[in-house]
Amino acid sequence: MDPFKKKNILLAPLDWGLGHTTRCIPIIYELISSGFNVIVAGNNVQIQLLRQEFPLLTFIPLEGYNVQYSKKKSRFLVTIARQLPGIARAIKKEHQWLKKAVHSYQIDGIISDNRFGLYHKTVPSVFITHQLNIQTPFGRLTGGLTRRINYSRINKFTHCWIPDFKEYPGLAGVLSHPPKMPAIPCNYIGPLSRMQAVTAGEEKKKILILLSGPEPQRTLFEQLIFSQLRPTEPSFVVVRGLPNSNGPALPELPNVVVYDHLPAAELNRLAAAAAVVVCRSGYSTIMDLCVMAAKAIMVPTPGQTEQEYLAGLLAQSGSIIAAAQDDFDLYSLLERAQRSNCRLNVPQQEQLLKSAVRDFADKIRNKKSGTRISSP
Repeated sequence: MDPFKKKNILLAPLDWGLGHTTRCIPIIYELISSGFNVIVAGNNVQIQLLRQEFPLLTFIPLEGYNVQYSKKKSRFLVTIARQLPGIARAIKKEHQWLKKAVHSYQIDGIISDNRFGLYHKTVPSVFITHQLNIQTPFGRLTGGLTRRINYSRINKFTHCWIPDFKEYPGLAGVLSHPPKMPAIPCNYIGPLSRMQAVTAGEEKKKILILLSGPEPQRTLFEQLIFSQLRPTEPSFVVVRGLPNSNGPALPELPNVVVYDHLPAAELNRLAAAAAVVVCRSGYSTIMDLCVMAAKAIMVPTPGQTEQEYLAGLLAQSGSIIAAAQDDFDLYSLLERAQRSNCRLNVPQQEQLLKSAVRDFADKIRNKKSGTRISSP
């Protein structure tokens, strides 16, 4: 292998909402600045989103897990449970796909954001997750078993990157700070965000509404919000989270501007200028808004225990205002936010990601061609 040839890194995020995709943006920038050739794999929506940020990269199609949520919170677990066999088949299929991709694209390293099948016996591979300690509605009764199952898959990789701070509680609390770590080397790489802390160029008066997550809950939350919006002050900006622009038509209101999707720089500007951000409590959204020190109202996706836990954790610390979707009252929450001093704000440690990428680069560059990766 030519030591001066650029190494190829395959990066593939999970398709469970767009958060896994957007949080890979700073990783891609870091890989490029480290001299790697980045190849991105994903579905059409993921590719379309990342191509806006990185038009010169190589993109290859890779089908996602295609997880669907239930309309009712009470049906969430049943709906997910029914999809588990399909998810298992998708993991097996993507692992077989990877074997061919490694050969076809001469892959030297793999970075998988929560895609369990993208490990390889001879190519160094990173698994990214903030959920080492997966939350279930059954608490400690199933916590240990769930963690063992989770680790049995994570330990097939050579490295695990955790997008949080090492010191508890960080941003994700017990999710990212388990009582026992995986057997493979683990690095806390700090929050991953495509945003940058900027000074707003205008007075903070507008309300920014960010819609995200799998269907049908994205649309249900959108419909709930638009059923409550009034055609009077304040002014709202709604970002629908639809890179492929195929959502249903929305009512036109004089004080509401709607975007299907925005590039990171424009979304960054709007977030910096927003008086309040209304959004889900997805982890990628939390990491983004921390950079902006935003005042946020967060509404967990019904039944998604991770988002419910994160919203409760941040509300308890006074960082956000949390509200259940069933009790959502937009204008009452905005009045509450106006009286509150809550802010999502944590110190940024950019060198954590840089250090993790550098260590991974050393692993790739020092590896002899064809050497088998030993399992723990």
